[in-house]
Amino acid sequence: MKNVIAILFVGMLSLGLMAQEKVAKIEFKTEVIDYGTIEKGSNGVRVFEFTNTGDAPLIISSVRSTCGCTVPKKPEAPIMPGETGEIEVKYDTNRVNPIRKTITVISNADRSTVALKIKGTVIDPSKTSVMEKEGKSSVEQ
Repeated sequence: MKNVIAILFVGMLSLGLMAQEKVAKIEFKTEVIDYGTIEKGSNGVRVFEFTNTGDAPLIISSVRSTCGCTVPKKPEAPIMPGETGEIEVKYDTNRVNPIRKTITVISNADRSTVALKIKGTVIDPSKTSVMEKEGKSSVEQ
């Protein structure tokens, strides 16, 4: 009877060890990209680099932005363990305003949803500032 119980115990333990799944893990170099201050119409393309630090292929199923002014592009092929990949983000720099956008990455990784952020300011160098306009109008008077 003791032998039967011991065999069942060892069998259950073996099944438990074999049932452990391999998991993809996504690790970004940075989760925030700061454009800084850039000029209207300048290059709005930036890249988030990541590595699959897990032991299973990483599949990115969806990459979405909070608005149409930011267009993310995901890798189409799975990223194998130890390999790196990129998510390209293109911001429309023809809009003169602060950049504060979130890109949501959905994958089969242990962190299935990751929020990436871009920030910065787009300026129009051809426009004069409010302070300059006020200074000229008071001088002209």
